[in-house]
Amino acid sequence: MAQSDHKKFFENLSGAGKAIGVLTSGGDAQGMNAAVRAVVRMGIYVGAKVYFVHEGYQGMVDGGDNIEEATWESVSSMLQVGGTVIGSARCKEFRTHEGRLKAACNLVQRGITNLCVIGGDGSLTGANLFREEWSGLLDELLQAGKIDNEAVLKYSHLNIVGMVGSIDNDFCGTDMTIGTDSALHRIIEVVDAIMTTAQSHQRTFVLEVMGRHCGYLALVSALACGADWVFIPEMPPADGWEDLMCTKLSENRARKKRLNIIIVSEGAIDSNNKSITSEHIKDLVVKCLGFDTRVTILGHVQRGGTPSAFDRILASRMGVEAVLALLEASPDTPACVVSLCGNQSVRLPLMECVQMTQEVQKAMDEGKFEEAVRLRGRSGKTVLLLIAYADLSLQSSFNVAVLNVGAPAAGMNAAVRSAVRVGITEGHKMFAVNDGFEGFARGEIKEIHWGDVGGWTGQGGSLLGTKRTLPAKYIEKIAEQMRINNINALLVIGGFEAYLGLSELLASRGKYDEFCVPMVMVPATVSNNVPGSDFSIGADTALNAITDTCDRIKQSASGTKRRVFIIETMGGYCGYLASVGGLAAGADAAYIFEEPFDIRDLQSNVEHLTEKMKTSIQRGLVLRNENSNENYTTDFIYQLYSEEGKGVFDCRKNVLGHMQQGGSPSPFDRNFGTKIAAKAMLWISRKLKETYRQGRVFANTEDSVCLLGMHRRALIFQPVVQLKEETDFVHRIPNEQWWLKLRPLMKILAKYKTSYDVSDSGQLEHVVRNRSKETENVAI
Repeated sequence: MAQSDHKKFFENLSGAGKAIGVLTSGGDAQGMNAAVRAVVRMGIYVGAKVYFVHEGYQGMVDGGDNIEEATWESVSSMLQVGGTVIGSARCKEFRTHEGRLKAACNLVQRGITNLCVIGGDGSLTGANLFREEWSGLLDELLQAGKIDNEAVLKYSHLNIVGMVGSIDNDFCGTDMTIGTDSALHRIIEVVDAIMTTAQSHQRTFVLEVMGRHCGYLALVSALACGADWVFIPEMPPADGWEDLMCTKLSENRARKKRLNIIIVSEGAIDSNNKSITSEHIKDLVVKCLGFDTRVTILGHVQRGGTPSAFDRILASRMGVEAVLALLEASPDTPACVVSLCGNQSVRLPLMECVQMTQEVQKAMDEGKFEEAVRLRGRSGKTVLLLIAYADLSLQSSFNVAVLNVGAPAAGMNAAVRSAVRVGITEGHKMFAVNDGFEGFARGEIKEIHWGDVGGWTGQGGSLLGTKRTLPAKYIEKIAEQMRINNINALLVIGGFEAYLGLSELLASRGKYDEFCVPMVMVPATVSNNVPGSDFSIGADTALNAITDTCDRIKQSASGTKRRVFIIETMGGYCGYLASVGGLAAGADAAYIFEEPFDIRDLQSNVEHLTEKMKTSIQRGLVLRNENSNENYTTDFIYQLYSEEGKGVFDCRKNVLGHMQQGGSPSPFDRNFGTKIAAKAMLWISRKLKETYRQGRVFANTEDSVCLLGMHRRALIFQPVVQLKEETDFVHRIPNEQWWLKLRPLMKILAKYKTSYDVSDSGQLEHVVRNRSKETENVAI
């Protein structure tokens, strides 16, 4: 499909006269309900009828009340619910021809010729087979007298769109499946809790996580909690791993480390394809080392609980994209699956993705583990090896300093830990600077060692200390400290102040040679307002704080009279938290600086909520970014809504404040911080070698001062100088922000009449085979 074909608004793709069925199949996953909600509301929005198919394929085969027309209100309050409200079940009957014949009859009776299937590769394969058999099934039904010729002609084609709901993240063609991020949240919550008791008693804990055929959960949770060892099915340990693991655990204890964490995927195997169980590992540690060792099997806890902000947003975007795909589908369009590529929803040929997923398992069954890892396309293994099993014998003559600048952001400590350990692995001496540029000027700098950053991954805030102070007024003293400590490179982890500070150091190179060294910045701020990066460390944790609080606030109104909540979020002039948090929390409106609004818009929103309160939905949620408008303050909006809503609803207001900056970092922020800081350190190592001449480091080119940011699906180094044109320095935001394209989705799902430009929505791409190479740069 040509890109030009997408240069249209979705309202030109009418759903009038069409019927869409939505079902969840296979194992449940958090976020499935958000996907169902998005399909239902988007389908109704474009004029189609939407039907719930309860209990998956079993409900489709049984028919009757299992296939129920959905209304706008019937998906209210589903967004924050885990599992799947419409039910899921294994269905042997659908695997038979007779079962699929019954299912086809039930669908035709309701005029359903568009199916949205949310499940794993087995569920999607079944849907594709159903589609291929469709015309034959209709002919059989006609001959049996169960449908007439008119029905055969009218419902001659079945369109299928899939979304992958699986906590294992085991489907090829998408960066993330629905439910994976929430499962990681459950794992990390348990690990964080266990670590406190393990430290108290000097214990070793063996944690078994799900992943019979895919080690993603084990690998990423190991990175997120700083585990000492991890076992996954795609990378069996080499022979002799028992002695190697015990040696490492023993060394940890000798260094007075009070706890050891070993994470095991339930499908872990050794190089001889023999299962490695958590009990076997426990027995090994007790026998060889005599350590007090406990086993915790997390089991279905990982599937439960409220979906994370990431999963709600992912599922909502995928659900909307699935409806667009069904509206655009023709008899010649192959069945597609909606996938996540970087920060975009794309459509990929369903069976190509399924085939590649099956090839991974085939490679593992044949013992071709390197091939399986290549097909899986995940790069986390490299980071894990660097951080957990480093060779400390390397030595270089370079000193590298790490500092935090700006406001604290959850995940900063994970980034510092990663940078320090990768730097030491590279042979450098690592120095920690306390309290940002201000502390640098005072000489608060000291060497930091491997063990000094143990346990940092899960801690919020900034353990190094951080300040918003810019370096300009301390430039001479900072240069002096660079000289005294012979600092050969700088890694700055922080927000907009870090970006400005790096620019000031660059501008001072003409006067101070000490700044003629490689310098790189890693973005870390809850505001997500740093140019050159789609994401910043800390923003995901802040989004989850907002989403959790909004859930509680909405729940507080349960059973009371009609109520609207006005909630103020952080972000400075950047509306990321308000907009994306609004999408995740199911807000009715989100006021931001980037999208100007006036009194007429406010009045329109009040009227919208007044109409909403006349239905069974009796709660409203309005978010406001703190600097969205200097006159329309949170108090003003609260008073306006209170006055205009008199007799219909009452209002409450909440200013979330610094709780958005606090708390333990989310799995995404821990792993993003780990990965991006590791990549930054490898860049520093390369630049040091390139710029080392005649016994000293001298770097004075533009590309020796860079910002490392995530752009779509790649981590890219961009010279700070080149980012100036992309920056609104007055309001401290990038000139272009990708997430603004998500704002219409929030309005659509809140039943506002708006337009949605689908020019950037996913076209059907036959590029699955090339994805494994590209994913080397994907954030975990």
